[in-house]
Amino acid sequence: MGIASSVSKRIVNSKLTKAAPDLTNGFVREALKHAINGAGPLSSAQSAAEKKLADSHGDVDKAVRSVIDRHAGYAGVEGFVTNLGGLITAAATIPANITGLAIIQARMIAVIAALRGYDLDDPKVRNAILLCMLGEDPVKKLVKQKKVPATPMALATAPVHDPDLDRRVAGLVAAELISQVGGKRLTSTVGRRVPVFGGVVGLTIDGWSTWRIGRYASRELRPRARR
Repeated sequence: MGIASSVSKRIVNSKLTKAAPDLTNGFVREALKHAINGAGPLSSAQSAAEKKLADSHGDVDKAVRSVIDRHAGYAGVEGFVTNLGGLITAAATIPANITGLAIIQARMIAVIAALRGYDLDDPKVRNAILLCMLGEDPVKKLVKQKKVPATPMALATAPVHDPDLDRRVAGLVAAELISQVGGKRLTSTVGRRVPVFGGVVGLTIDGWSTWRIGRYASRELRPRARR
C-alpha cells in the first residue's frame, strides 16, 4: 500500500506542476476581471452589491454578512464537487478547483468593496481585493517582510497607483491558491484515498477559508463615502 500511495502521489503532483505555470499573474487578473465585470449569467459585482443592499433594506453590514455566508457556501460546494473523486480525479480537478476558488473569493471581496463605497474600476482597489484573498496573517507577514508596501486598505486609498505592484500581488495570490488547493487538500485526499471523504475535505477547507477571508476583507475595507 505504501508503494502504491507514493507512486499515485508523485503522478498527481507531476500533473499539478505541469498545470501550475498557467495559473500565474495573467490567470489571477483574468479571474479578477470576470469576478468584477461578470460573465455569461453572472452579473457584475457592482450590480450584485446593489441588489444585496436592496435585499438588506439598506443595511450595509447585514448585506456584507450575507455576501460572506453565501460565497462561503458557494466555495464549499465547489470544493466538494471538485474533490469528490478523491485520488482518482485529483490531477484533473485541481486546476478547476483553483479557478473556481479564485473567482468565488475575488467576487466576494469585490462585492464587499462595492458595498463599502469603493470604485471597482480603480486599479488600486483591484490590488487591494487581490491582497485580501491572501488572508490576514499572510498579509501581515508580507508587509513585515516588505514584499508588499501596505495593507489592502492602505493600497485601496493610496494617492497614486504603482503599476509594478500589479504583477507582484497577482503572483503572490497565484502562489497561495496553488499551495492551498494543490498542497494541503492534495495531502489530505492522497493520504486517505477515500473519494467521498475527499469531497468533505474540499468542502470544509474551501468553505472555511473563504469565510475567514471574507471576514478579513470586511474588517480591512472600511466604509468610504459614496459618490
